[in-house]
Amino acid sequence: MATAQLPILDFVARNYKNFNARATRDAMFAYWDHIQAGGKMYWAVAGAMSSAQLGISLAPAIRAGLVHGLSVTGANLEESLFRLVAHDSYKDFPDYRYFTKKDDTKILKDRMRRVTDTSIPEDEAFRSVEKILVPMWERATKNGERRFWHEYFYELILSIPKSKFEGNPDDCWLLAAAKAKLPMVVPGHEDSTFGNIFASHVKFNDCSASIVKSGIEYMANLYDDYKALSKGSTSGGKGVGFFQIGGGIAGDFPICVVPSIKYDLQEKVRPWAYFCQISDSTTSYGSYSGATPNEKITWDKLTEDTPMFVVESDATIVAPMMLTALLEAKANPKAADAIIKASRAETKKHLAKVRGA
Repeated sequence: MATAQLPILDFVARNYKNFNARATRDAMFAYWDHIQAGGKMYWAVAGAMSSAQLGISLAPAIRAGLVHGLSVTGANLEESLFRLVAHDSYKDFPDYRYFTKKDDTKILKDRMRRVTDTSIPEDEAFRSVEKILVPMWERATKNGERRFWHEYFYELILSIPKSKFEGNPDDCWLLAAAKAKLPMVVPGHEDSTFGNIFASHVKFNDCSASIVKSGIEYMANLYDDYKALSKGSTSGGKGVGFFQIGGGIAGDFPICVVPSIKYDLQEKVRPWAYFCQISDSTTSYGSYSGATPNEKITWDKLTEDTPMFVVESDATIVAPMMLTALLEAKANPKAADAIIKASRAETKKHLAKVRGA
């Protein structure tokens, strides 16, 4: 019965025994424990996950209450929107590894922008959205309004009529986040297509740079968001977990909020209650993307008691599977608890046998 109700969770529990598979299983089980205990989960998403259609699993996870806050790159933010309004105009290139420079030049001339094995259509995505977003910036300039970067995209995506959707709205994580009014930070949003477009309009004096609140203001607001999420955790104050895909500023920026509250604001703060990073970056000198969780202890971002997991694998494979299994668990909590309990009992029995030997 449990297998029929939760095929992905059951598959992981039965098959993922060692190496990155085991880390994936244990991280997923701990994620479920955290949510079941009333905890919140904050996601940091780097890379081109929106172009890879993470929204198919992330959007329902947001709606199901498995995600409570987001830190995303400007590219991931806008590319979720592009997938909604221009999905049918994307082109895929499964043989991209064998492309020549001439092949990519042809893609450029076709007004497509390749992201690994897929491509974003210039006219249907960038230019179509630009026609809506630039007037919003101009109105904000005229009225002296100031907003965070994501707030412009929240307003935009909620105002687009369904007749303009090419993608499935149920698969759009940005739409789900906007409807849920999830707290969000978009650190380094200038490093995105629309960040560049905005800069050009500032240069032309069409818009004022001040209509977009700064990264410093994002951090100041994150202080309040983190406190609210932490306070909102139930069942004995489980706290806020941190789930990170990739590295870079999307992860570096929000995880600093805990030590900053503690040392810079000099206020009491709950530590992060869970940490998991999915990344294919290996540990190297100076590479924060490959830094192990233990290193974060020295910066007081994590503690020795924080459940920590590192999955060295492709997030486009691992993250959707984890989210799908968690969605199954959310829909069938008793069956999920039984599967997880049985899996842990088996592991405990095996460890006892090994130690006894």
